[in-house]
Amino acid sequence: MANAFDVVVIGAGTGGYVAAIRAAQLGLSTAVVERDQVLGGTCLNWGCIPTKALLEHAHAFKVARQAKEWGISLGDAAVSIDMGAVQNRKDKIVQGLTGGIGMLFKKNKIEWIKGSARLLGKGEIEVTDKAGATSTITAGREIVVATGSSPRSVPGIAFDYRRIITSTEAMNLRAVPRSIIVMGSGAVGVEFASIFNSFGTADVTLIELLPRIVPNEDAAVSAQLEKSFRKKKMRVLTGTRVTGATVTGESVEVVAELPDGKIETLIADYLLVATGRGPVTDGLGAEHVGLTLERGYIKVDELMRTGVPGISAVGDVITLGNGAHKQLAHLSSAEGILAAERIAGHTVRPITYDHVPGCTYCDPEIGSVGLTEEQARERGYDVRVGSFPFGVLGRAKIANETEGFVKIVAETRYDEILGVHMIGPRATELVAQATLALRLECTVEELIRTIQAHPTMSEAVGEAAHATHGAAIHM
Repeated sequence: MANAFDVVVIGAGTGGYVAAIRAAQLGLSTAVVERDQVLGGTCLNWGCIPTKALLEHAHAFKVARQAKEWGISLGDAAVSIDMGAVQNRKDKIVQGLTGGIGMLFKKNKIEWIKGSARLLGKGEIEVTDKAGATSTITAGREIVVATGSSPRSVPGIAFDYRRIITSTEAMNLRAVPRSIIVMGSGAVGVEFASIFNSFGTADVTLIELLPRIVPNEDAAVSAQLEKSFRKKKMRVLTGTRVTGATVTGESVEVVAELPDGKIETLIADYLLVATGRGPVTDGLGAEHVGLTLERGYIKVDELMRTGVPGISAVGDVITLGNGAHKQLAHLSSAEGILAAERIAGHTVRPITYDHVPGCTYCDPEIGSVGLTEEQARERGYDVRVGSFPFGVLGRAKIANETEGFVKIVAETRYDEILGVHMIGPRATELVAQATLALRLECTVEELIRTIQAHPTMSEAVGEAAHATHGAAIHM
């Protein structure tokens, strides 16, 4: 094994492995230190990919249960879900993709060094392998920290990983639970609530401390999702604080304080804690080499540089010092590419964080990019909005997916689009059009003049643009 490289990346998640590939493409000798036995990090192995595989199975199950409406005969047997088969297919998808990253490492001559990394300073890194043996490698140009994040709980709630679980345990359940309480209504929380409800869990309760679910989304999107969840017989408790959780035999008792101050005890098979993720920096030696940490996150500038020359950081582990950093796989990858190109001497431009799209794969799906209506008004814009429901569209009726809408937030002076927020069928795909519109500083008028194919879901985007000017055609 070589011990000297131009670039050493710590962590092989979506930020780290992408940074490594781009650095190698640009002619830099590159190594990646990763302590897990697989490449791809949380997103590929325990996050984005496996959860979306489960959601795709949930969608297929929903269609199968509507077989008669589609004119499909499945005989007299009741439609059921085989969680063993679901898990096996999910695992096969993940294994194929992790193997693909390994092939990319070989193609680009990237060395994977298995072990835990500790920063020593002056470009040196100590690596401890699974057996406890240590070695030292050096990065002549730059070290890129991409150690990511891990699930975190809240005071008074301790994981036992059997009944009080994280998303990792939830995605590997090989039987559909009879009941589950989901604590936290960000993307992870609502996706798992949607998965288990679709798979047939009779009692799904979603608890959110803030006044509305998916609180980072536009308020109209939050209201629509809550309405949809309630229609599916899920219980949604907003403004509710969980004060304790106790495992009793094969169930968990959760104590919740409701908005009116009343205390309620809820009992379920599982409590899934989905209240966020914290940075992975334990054992890294960040403070030893002088990195600035804020609440455990590594502070970087707009070009991913830390305050220590020769060390950069990207992805979930960073903060730019101006509020929460979005923990998104595609953002981590973009930051990894930026860092690699800067290290190689290319001219790079900072990421426009207002233009980073967000996707939530619950049913109905959520796609959003840019400012919400509330954020736009807080920034002083003279705002006008327009929205259009999917239910009017022929394509939505054909697909039997008519919930939701597209909402455009624009400013009146220059007619510039500030944000697009959608909930409904194919929203996680349609948001790409909106992201490009924001990137090109598109006006509402330009989007109106962009012809949308018929019949498609994307017609809702064009109609929402018309609605922003007060002239939706089909509403």
